[in-house]
This record gives sequence, C-alpha cells and structure tokens, in this order.
Amino acid sequence: MKGERVAQLDLLLHSHPEGLRRSEIARRLGVHRSTISRYIDELKQYIDIYEDNNLIKIQPKEGDENIALSVYESLAFNLSAEILATNTEFQNPHLASGLRKIAMNMRTYAPKISDNIISLAESIDREVHKKKERTGQFNTVLEVLIDSWVSGKIVRIQHLVDGEVVETEFAPYFIGFREEESGRNPISVTGRLRHTSAITTIDISSITSAVILDETYTIPDNLKPFHKPEVSTGYESIDMIPLVMKVRERSALNSFRQLYHGSPRFENNEQGELICRMDVENSIELILRIIQCGDSVEVLAPVSFRRKFCSLLKKILEIYA
Repeated sequence: MKGERVAQLDLLLHSHPEGLRRSEIARRLGVHRSTISRYIDELKQYIDIYEDNNLIKIQPKEGDENIALSVYESLAFNLSAEILATNTEFQNPHLASGLRKIAMNMRTYAPKISDNIISLAESIDREVHKKKERTGQFNTVLEVLIDSWVSGKIVRIQHLVDGEVVETEFAPYFIGFREEESGRNPISVTGRLRHTSAITTIDISSITSAVILDETYTIPDNLKPFHKPEVSTGYESIDMIPLVMKVRERSALNSFRQLYHGSPRFENNEQGELICRMDVENSIELILRIIQCGDSVEVLAPVSFRRKFCSLLKKILEIYA
C-alpha cells in the first residue's frame, strides 16, 4: 500500500506529464528535497518512473493514444482554456492537469501553443495554492457532485440559503455555468430535490458539504439545464398558521418548498428530537404535503390543525376500510 506522500507524488507526476525537477516536487509536496529520492524509489514499485534531463517523469504505457489536434484546433483550445480559467471564481487543479496532458501532445507540431497552455496550467496551480482553503472546499464538493452525477446516486448536501445552513437530499441532473443578471457565471448544479418533483439550481460555492448516498436516481429526458424557478407575485391575503412539527427526516421538508411559508426555525427537544417551527399557508396543499412526507414528520401544533388533520386521515381510512 502506498504511503500518503507517495500517493501524492503519484498524482503530482500524472498531473505533470512534462516532468518535474526534484526541488519542484519537494516544494509542491511541502517536504525537504533530501526525502524525494526515497519517495521516488517507493513509487517505482507501482509505476514506471524515469529521469530525463533532471526531470522526473512517468513512462507512458505502450498503446496509450495521443490526442491529435490540428494547429487551428490547438489554438482554439488554448483560447477556450484561457477564457475558462479567467472567468471562473474558483480555479480547478484538474483543469491544470488536463491542460498539461494535452499540451504535451502538441509539443512536436505546435510548440508555442504548447508552451502557452503549460504556462496557463502553472498560473491555475498558483491560484489554487494561493486560495487553497476556499478553493479546496469548492473543488472537493464539486468532485463529490460529479461522482454523484456520473454514478446516478443521490447526494446529501448542506448549503447556505439566506445566510442559514440548510440540509437537503438532491439528485444532480446538470453541472455547468449559469448566467445571472449581474453578469456573474457561477458553476452550478441543477437537479431534483428529494421528496418533491421540484427542479432547482444551486450555486456550488454555497454548498458547504456533500455526501453520496447509496440510493440511485434517473435523469428525465428533455430537461433544460439551470432552470430558474418562477418568482411568486405574492399574495394579497393568506391564512397562515404557526406550524410545529417533529422531523424524523430533514430532507422531507423539501415537500414544503412550493408552499408560501416563512423561514423554518429548528431546535432539539429534551429527547434530542428535531423540532421545526415555521409560519405556513393554511391550505389543502399543506395537508397534501404533510401526507406526502409519510412518517418523516409529525404535526405537533397548532392542536386544532392536528385534530383537523387526524380527522381527515380517519375519513380517508374509512373509505378504504
């Protein structure tokens, strides 16, 4: 089994097919140069490494295919990569790694463009290192969302909504740029909130954590990426009730997103159970949403509304009994 530093060296060399000097490897790994030879010797047990003109490189495997781009395609790729790198809020180390691999394939027929792309990859790496705490969290979340999207598994996320952390379970449908009226183009994820049919778009920079669940989902056909929900025109008059619920599964609260309601307030009772309080519209739609939640929520108050809800459930059961 590879040690942590050896695994980091493996990733570093794969991300730099042009090779790295020992001093540069030591700087990037944050270790003394004298220890690099030991890491290299350990890594040689797993992959074929060689040294060429003082650069440590990984020997390409026989049969590896190179990407053959024309000079015009190469320049177009170079320009596109520059736009991507200069118009994103968070730089991505995987972009730098991919750029280097493509640049190495251009070395023989487009050396100037190859040098430009490698220089761009280096600037991305510097930016990632400079803002590693904030960028690191963003890229970690992005990787989890990509894994969730590719594997077709639901992901549990925590994200900021109006300054508050909200936990929800989410099925990613699309990942990409979204245009905003401010001119900002954040990398966002569009998908379905669990327990609802609602499609929403979330700015990935607002997500503080993401964990993949062992539950699968399918992506419907003909969906438009980055759907913007319609803005409510408001209500002239609406009957609101101070709803209090015991919540057994927090993601079930997604069912209430289509209702008119105030900000939810959470607390734990003496038994450690999660209690949610919020003002919400008193309508047949509210009753339907509570039924949709099954046993994931229990209405505690108002008592009059709880009685009304129980009475309705009894009438429904009598029909089927």
